[in-house]
Amino acid sequence: MDIAILGLGRMGGNMARRLLRGGHRVILWNRTTETAEKLRSEEGQGEVVHNVADLRQMLRAPRRVWMMLPAGDTTQDMLEQLMGVLEPGDTIIDGGNSNYKDTLKRAEQSVRNGIHYVDVGVSGGVWGLKVGYGMMVGGPAEAVSPLTPILETLAPAPNQGWAHLGPTGAGHYAKMVHNGIEYGMMQAFAEGLDILHAKQEFSYDLAAVTEAWRYGTVIRSWLLDLAAEALKEDPDLKSLQGYVSDSGEGRWTVQEALDLDVPAPVITTSLFHRYYSRGNGEFGSKVLAAMRNQFGGHAVKRAK
Repeated sequence: MDIAILGLGRMGGNMARRLLRGGHRVILWNRTTETAEKLRSEEGQGEVVHNVADLRQMLRAPRRVWMMLPAGDTTQDMLEQLMGVLEPGDTIIDGGNSNYKDTLKRAEQSVRNGIHYVDVGVSGGVWGLKVGYGMMVGGPAEAVSPLTPILETLAPAPNQGWAHLGPTGAGHYAKMVHNGIEYGMMQAFAEGLDILHAKQEFSYDLAAVTEAWRYGTVIRSWLLDLAAEALKEDPDLKSLQGYVSDSGEGRWTVQEALDLDVPAPVITTSLFHRYYSRGNGEFGSKVLAAMRNQFGGHAVKRAK
């Protein structure tokens, strides 16, 4: 199939590579053209487009354009450009981590111009090139069905790891919740390993513990595999700071839980721990220590 990939970062670049290796014709665009040229040179195939407007001539109709861009203004700005380039019957795919509410608005804008809008929640990170990507797809069937060869190539296997989940917005909504679940699972591993690390009398080799857990246990998972690899490389994680960012999808998941009156304590707590890791809870901890000292005379550690 013909397809353009707009945005060749860690995810978009490797997705383009997987498609090229799968035999598809891929048009490559990136804000910095050097990145696109480097990918084309390394793969020995692909075509670089310097100006988004040229996609009208370079792609065969009906055109398919896949955006792998940062959520928010960057994605919206590209959509505005594409509205002046694409024609009725063409399809835009948003594979970024967009808020599903933004996706619904963009779909309305596209439909007014006769252009299909498909949202794909993509998971796989830097490993996707080798093992494939998990994809949650939303959009009208008449737009999603022709994309099947592309989705089958990107997926771990043609019939595994992807699904058309419903109308526009369904893909990004499912990916949002997926990431919320991911927060909770990561937090559980982090807390369990923290407890083992604190049990000094056993002097646990955490790399050995996680390696043992990886096979045959009920908590085996890809996240555990990644934790085991990190601990093997740096057993005490001395090279890292305990600062944990978030991409926004955990926040959106918690907000949805509140809006829908659905209890989600694990996901919520894991999100709040990420805030705490950035020093945002440090003053609150000081307040707790001060109160304990005031009412009970409990010892406190003084700042140096």
